[in-house]
Amino acid sequence: MDTEPTRFDALAERPYADVLIVGGGINGLATFRDLALQGVDVALVERGDFVSGASSASSHMIHGGIRYLENGEFRLVKEAVQERNRLLRLAPHYVRPLRTTIPIFSTFSGILSAPLRFLRHGAGRPRERGALLIRLGLVLYDSFSRAGGSVPRHRFHGRRRSLAELPALNPELSYTATYWDASLHDPERLAVDVLRDGEAAGAGHARAANYVAAVDAAGSRVVLRDAVTGREVAFAASVVVNATGPWTDETNADLGERTRLMGGTKGSHIVLDHPELLAATGGRELFFENADGRIVLIYPLEGRVLVGTTDLEHTMGDPIVCTEEEVDYFLDLIHQVLPAIPVDRSHIVYRFAGVRPLPGHGHVTPGFVSRDYRIEERPLGGPDATVLSLVGGKWTTFRASAESVADRALAVLARPRLRSTKDVPIGGGKGYPVTPRDRARWIADHARRLSAARVAELLDRYGTVAADVIAAIEADPADAALAAAPAYSTAELRHLARTEHVVHLDDLLMRRTSLAFVGAVTDAAAAAIAAAIAPAMGWDAATAAAEASRAVARVHAADPTWNGGATGRAKEADRAATDPIGR
Repeated sequence: MDTEPTRFDALAERPYADVLIVGGGINGLATFRDLALQGVDVALVERGDFVSGASSASSHMIHGGIRYLENGEFRLVKEAVQERNRLLRLAPHYVRPLRTTIPIFSTFSGILSAPLRFLRHGAGRPRERGALLIRLGLVLYDSFSRAGGSVPRHRFHGRRRSLAELPALNPELSYTATYWDASLHDPERLAVDVLRDGEAAGAGHARAANYVAAVDAAGSRVVLRDAVTGREVAFAASVVVNATGPWTDETNADLGERTRLMGGTKGSHIVLDHPELLAATGGRELFFENADGRIVLIYPLEGRVLVGTTDLEHTMGDPIVCTEEEVDYFLDLIHQVLPAIPVDRSHIVYRFAGVRPLPGHGHVTPGFVSRDYRIEERPLGGPDATVLSLVGGKWTTFRASAESVADRALAVLARPRLRSTKDVPIGGGKGYPVTPRDRARWIADHARRLSAARVAELLDRYGTVAADVIAAIEADPADAALAAAPAYSTAELRHLARTEHVVHLDDLLMRRTSLAFVGAVTDAAAAAIAAAIAPAMGWDAATAAAEASRAVARVHAADPTWNGGATGRAKEADRAATDPIGR
């Protein structure tokens, strides 16, 4: 992956491919990887940075979706559980077993309302689910894991045992249910791995470019615009895949046909720096249901606590922000679950929000809208090109949904599938040492000029791709520690900037590292990191300063209370929040 401004040039010099994918979220990237592995000439464009739209606002979980059983979505849950188990094997560097505990305050609640919701396809007022209903769901959930299962079965405990294990829980609870799903502790880095795999598999016939938008149709061609230079090119493809998530209808309108396929809902999260709250989780996710039927999770991650999520109707074009009302909702629910631990806004270090790519759903309550996916097909400007629009899709099933889209594209092209992706390791998951002995050997083999502790840190951060990062650090005589970001070094960040499609500083801070997530992006940190990568990016001092200012504004874009300390930066934050960068 090259940082020189030639990616749009590569598209313009050869303005055709068998398949053009519009949208660089996880579903578009996974489809790109799948088709590249089939030897298809494929191109992908993303108007913002990769995984900067809906895919950047996940709950950092790979899960079967136990609550979707109540909707009758048995096919989706079974597929999701199977994909969870598969990702635990294919991407063990980022996907790991997650112990999840549900505090339960009643025994029979929901027994009557759940069947009615099932029969009415999600209609009706949500109600709290009691112990009996949750137990029935977990028995069914476990049954889906029997084939190739790799996580333990669920357990139920009464109040005394529950409080012995997690003493900070609300003492008014009646039971807890504990089951296992999986964490996705760095979704953006997994997406980078998927992109890298696709480019490597399709050397010469797989091209990907961020900051390139599909803005119009010219007959059966798609007009692409470089966001950096403003240049345009009409690009031809036999198949155009619309993988723009919640912006699918807007993209179809850009391509000449108005559709009403989508009905996305907004989900927000907050990240807290709160050691007492972190310790109270006991290293597990707390999955709690409010009396109104909405779900909240409290989740230890990266030394912080992630709290989310909401599920609110959203009109595309409105600002995508985590509102003060949502923050109040989260703080109230934390108090319900862990009443003895004081938590307030001063503990918040990061907010983020996104719109789920859900189908249009009429009057169905947002929390009960189907999370399944489907593919809509139509011609583009005549019989020579076909548009495949992906409706729905989620992180857990990205490989399976990409396989479905790729199979439809292959059918249009009258080409066979050459290989399955079901057993192909992803990125740094290839050869990842999963046992303590193998891990110690890998670290010893790569601890040449770097300490074993530093090598271990890089292995945890990148998987086996860390070997390339280590080599880059060793080859850079100017490598130095960063006081503003002590977990990273200058050579490490320069390597990411050179090799991972970084265009702006916020790409690095928000989607190539976890610095934004943990609340480490200050004015000083942004300036220091901009200066560190400036040689790799070709930035002069003025450009580096502008990038630092832009990056801080982007990091705070989901926080409507942030004013940046200056009117200009506040306006930039407002613009960033409303920019449909996921299209």
